[in-house]
Amino acid sequence: MAAQLKVTQIKSVISEKQNQRDTLRSLGLKRIGDIVVREDTPANRGYVRTVAHLVTVEEID
Repeated sequence: MAAQLKVTQIKSVISEKQNQRDTLRSLGLKRIGDIVVREDTPANRGYVRTVAHLVTVEEID
């Protein structure tokens, strides 16, 4: 089984750029406190890097 990323939204998207809002939605995050588990792929790493100031990330196996 491949490694996975647990992504938690910790800050609001209010006053953030539209592309950052869209990135959070594409990850499946809608509000503060939401948690999603995603496959650890280069694409998902790029999404997380784009909104790194709004989320926390944990690697899970």
